[in-house]
Amino acid sequence: MEKMIPFEKLSKKEQRKRNAAKRGSWGAVSPVTRKPDNPKAYNRRKARNWTREAHDPISSFCFMLRALCLL
Repeated sequence: MEKMIPFEKLSKKEQRKRNAAKRGSWGAVSPVTRKPDNPKAYNRRKARNWTREAHDPISSFCFMLRALCLL
C-alpha cells in the first residue's frame, strides 16, 4: 500500500505526470478565441488582389468589349 504524499512534496517529474494524467483533450473543439475582421481596417491581401485585377489584360479586354456592346 502506497503512502499518501502531499502534491507539493512530490518531485517535479511526478507532479508533471499527475498533472498530465488529469488533463483531457478538447476533441474537435478549438480553444482559440476568434473574432471577425474589422471591415474598416486596411487589408493588404485585399489591396493586392485589386491591383492584380486592374493589370490583368484579359479582364480589361472583356471590359472594353462590354463597353462597345453597350454603344
